[in-house]
Order: sequence, then structure tokens, then C-alpha cells
Amino acid sequence: MNREPDTGEALAPKSWAAFVARTILGLIFFMAGFWKVFELGAVQHARGLFVEAYADTFLPAWSLWATGVAIPFIELVCGALMLVGWRRRIAALGLGGVLILVTFGHLLAEPLYVFSAHVIPRTLLLVIVLILFEDDRLSLDTRLARRTASS
Repeated sequence: MNREPDTGEALAPKSWAAFVARTILGLIFFMAGFWKVFELGAVQHARGLFVEAYADTFLPAWSLWATGVAIPFIELVCGALMLVGWRRRIAALGLGGVLILVTFGHLLAEPLYVFSAHVIPRTLLLVIVLILFEDDRLSLDTRLARRTASS
């Protein structure tokens, strides 16, 4: 596994860095989404963490319900896409959107919210994945692109 899947050349350290960052990011979001969808339930997630928590804000209830129900599925699907490295751009946009919404929500509820345990590590992983996007030789996207180019 120390070689390029198609060429047999040694994988560069940046390829491994991209793989590790993408895989950890994917696991974090996939597992969070899995728990929220299949254990907690997306409706309960919306009710407890969005509708009830932000009922006294200027945000309309419909937007809290929609966001609270959608986020678990976005985390689950985009996390899975990141794990296998397929449709990484779409997955990165979805996860970035979740991080922005979560940041907004936390700041709305608590303007001096501490980001170090939740938002910052995920954001840094996402930024690393995006910076090393073209170096991720172990993604399904890269393999499919190579296969298409050689056809």
C-alpha cells in the first residue's frame, strides 16, 4: 500500500497526509451523522438541539426544524463520501456548510463560545483536506479519474 494504485510508484508523504486527514474527517462526521440518524433520531435532534434550544431567538421555527433534521443526514452522507474519497468537492461543501451553521448557532446562543473542542479541529481537518485535494492519490475520485483518462 506504499505505492500508487495504478502506476506502482511510491506514494508521496502529501498523499498519506491527505488520506489520513480525509479519513479522520470522514469518520468524525459519518459517526456523528450515524448516531444522530439511527440512535437519537433526526427529528429528536432537531427538536432538542435546534427548535427548543433556539426558540427564543429571531430564527423562525420552520428554519430550525429544517436545519435540525437535515444536518444529521448531511453529516452521514458527506462523512461517508469523505471516507471513500468519492465526490469530495460536494462532501467538502456539505461539511463546510454544517460547520458554518454550527458556528453561527453556537455564537448566537453563547457569543464567547469555546471552539477548541468541537469546531476548530473539524475545520482544520477540512482545510487540510482541501489544501491537499490534488495530492489525495488514494481517493476513489482519483482512481476513477485515472481510469477514465486511460480509457
